[in-house]
Amino acid sequence: MPKRVYIAYTGGTIGMVNAGDGYAPAPGFLEQRLREMPELRDAAMPEIVLHEYTPLLDSSNMTPREWLAIARDIFENYAAFDGFVVLHGTDTMAYTASALPFLLQGLNKPVILTGSQIPLVELRNDARENLITALLLAANYAIPEVCLYFGAKLFRGCRTVKVNAQGFDAFDSPNYPPLGDVGIDIQVNWNLLRAATGENLSAPPRELNATVASLRLFPGISAEFLRNVLKPPLQGLVLEAYGTGNAPNHNQELLDALAEATARGVVIVDCTQCLRGAVKLNAYATGAALLDVGVVSGADMTPIAALTKLNYLISTGHSFQETRELMQRDLCGEISV
Repeated sequence: MPKRVYIAYTGGTIGMVNAGDGYAPAPGFLEQRLREMPELRDAAMPEIVLHEYTPLLDSSNMTPREWLAIARDIFENYAAFDGFVVLHGTDTMAYTASALPFLLQGLNKPVILTGSQIPLVELRNDARENLITALLLAANYAIPEVCLYFGAKLFRGCRTVKVNAQGFDAFDSPNYPPLGDVGIDIQVNWNLLRAATGENLSAPPRELNATVASLRLFPGISAEFLRNVLKPPLQGLVLEAYGTGNAPNHNQELLDALAEATARGVVIVDCTQCLRGAVKLNAYATGAALLDVGVVSGADMTPIAALTKLNYLISTGHSFQETRELMQRDLCGEISV
């Protein structure tokens, strides 16, 4: 029996056409193009079922509501397929790839996100290789994780960031090695994968309704500005701080604003602005000052993963203290230190 792969086509550049004022999604177009691809009829390819979402979205229009819709789609079709490919726009692909591991607890099959920088309709494109390899990975490799495949690299989804707006090497995983490298052969780094849980896939939560935000520190940031960000109904904040998680400790008003927010139940998670490295709040006095006012360390999580995790934990009813503790614990491979 051939392997079966479910394609959740959410939109993105891969299936777009030039609408005159730029590329835009075109309903029905990708399905037509796939029927015309002889590669997909090769005996080595899996049987595919394409589900085109309505409406198709440029990924800049994605919200947590769409993350949840994708997770539910996978859950509802989980038993009937060997693997899943999510076709997605590149601009916010790392957000969806970071959110899905938290929403798909108990996952034991591959879920591969991919897309392209150039649409499949163009003569010269990266869409064809990304799609074919993602399908082969989803069908033939026992990878019990949400991954992102792009530019000949397979990454853990919750470790990814978009690093290049124009090149085919659009994504990177700064604090965790690639799970696979694709050249003449497909080489999966099996020792880097998470072990299969042996559990059944849990139903995704009913909703993602937490009010969370991300704020990047900058020299001269005012306490008043920060207080406005931290006002109710905010429940969680990813604070992108300097270096190993540092902030200005000579600005007492700024620190007071953070202390007041944590005192009323806002979970504040410290991530580094640096592409690589980790938060170490005891390394400098400027980091210890954040620890003193109740900020918790995001270790080596990307700010993207921290934001999606914070949304998930608060939305699923975890208390203030539980959320603080779980943000510092590895749940899906998002933290390594």
